[in-house]
Amino acid sequence: MAETLHIIGGGMAGSEAAWQAANIGVPVVIHEMRPKVETFAHRTGDLAEMVCSNSFRSDDDEQNAVGLLHWEMRAAGGLIMAMADQHRLPAGGALAVDRDPFAASVTAALKDHPLVRIEYDEITELPADGHWIIATGPLTSEGLGNAIAAETGKDALAFFDAIAPIIYHDSIDMSRAWMQSRYDKGETEEERTAYLNCPMDRDQYEAFIDALLAADKTEFHEGETATYFDGCLPIEVMAERGRETLRFGPMKPVGLTNPHAPDVKPYAVVQLRRDNALGTLYNIVGFQTKMKYGAQTSVLKMIPGLENAQFARLGGIHRNTFLNSPTLLDDQMRLRSRSHIRFAGQITGVEGYVESAAMGLLAGRLAAAEILGQPLQGPPQDTAMGALIHHITGGAEAKTFQPMNVNFGLFRPVEGLKGGRRGRKDRYKAYTDRAKTAWSDWLSRCTLDENQTV
Repeated sequence: MAETLHIIGGGMAGSEAAWQAANIGVPVVIHEMRPKVETFAHRTGDLAEMVCSNSFRSDDDEQNAVGLLHWEMRAAGGLIMAMADQHRLPAGGALAVDRDPFAASVTAALKDHPLVRIEYDEITELPADGHWIIATGPLTSEGLGNAIAAETGKDALAFFDAIAPIIYHDSIDMSRAWMQSRYDKGETEEERTAYLNCPMDRDQYEAFIDALLAADKTEFHEGETATYFDGCLPIEVMAERGRETLRFGPMKPVGLTNPHAPDVKPYAVVQLRRDNALGTLYNIVGFQTKMKYGAQTSVLKMIPGLENAQFARLGGIHRNTFLNSPTLLDDQMRLRSRSHIRFAGQITGVEGYVESAAMGLLAGRLAAAEILGQPLQGPPQDTAMGALIHHITGGAEAKTFQPMNVNFGLFRPVEGLKGGRRGRKDRYKAYTDRAKTAWSDWLSRCTLDENQTV
């Protein structure tokens, strides 16, 4: 029997790492502090609980970097992608997930795996020996966070994530709202009508911005500074950057026609996306917020169609910590000062569910291969995962390191292709074709137990 791999944290990254390692034949123990120790954002004790959006973003594996990452994870037998596909919701060209059944299915799959054990305990110190992956995510507990900071000798970087509100569908006024994806994107009628749209005229938009800027906000503790990841900015922070910022961001009115007034072009549009399979819950797209609860309800009810909205969950804000990975981790995702410890997920400085799970997939495979005495080189830089891990473990500038989504800007150029917007379609297709070949070649060199299926 191989030595045991211990994983601290049962989120996206920890769950995927456990699945990958166990399928190679390595016994795994997942240490998850919930539900014994709660966090601000989590509601359950399930593994891989989605606490912010329910979207895995674009599923286009030919023209989008995150869609390519989906493809690579599916090709590697990823648990997270398999369960996301199983609990998929209509979302145009995106992959949205019914969050509660998704997390329950991930939890059940890991509990049923003969080589996986789950222990519900909080670990507050760095382990002195053994084989470990720390995948505690943005809500790393204070005790463990302090231990990591003490070991690295550097201050953990911090920014703040804001959570979008969720509304009960039956409280939305559909005489004012309508269902449509931007530019009617999608192959089926369900996909083409995946988003619920609430239009605003100019006066309504201006009044909304005024109320948003004046609303009571969550205050930070003494000594804390708010450095947000640009992909998850609170709406009030966007509004502070300029009155038109929201109208050119999550509230852009393009690609939509209001069937209630087809000749009137909305000045701005608020979109909501289905949050569960029943269609009873909808989250407000891009509306992460740090407004206090009372202010949220009054400001959000100014949106046409949401005047009588009932909230299943109000928005909130939480601290998010991550390592300065370019200085602290090697290309095997190991802590340079303690090589028996790997890190995975958002704590490494990637941003997003998919990126976090992808780093868990790599950490699980790399750790398992090392335990079995067959060290594995990381994936080629021309793959989506290779580009991402290269960025966080050395490609990024350490002095200005910030959380990063996967994007084609991390990919090495393909020679002979035209730059700029006009050449983008051919360039992206070349990136994805090259990546798929490189990823398939890398997987063929990884020994997996083919008897394990999702």
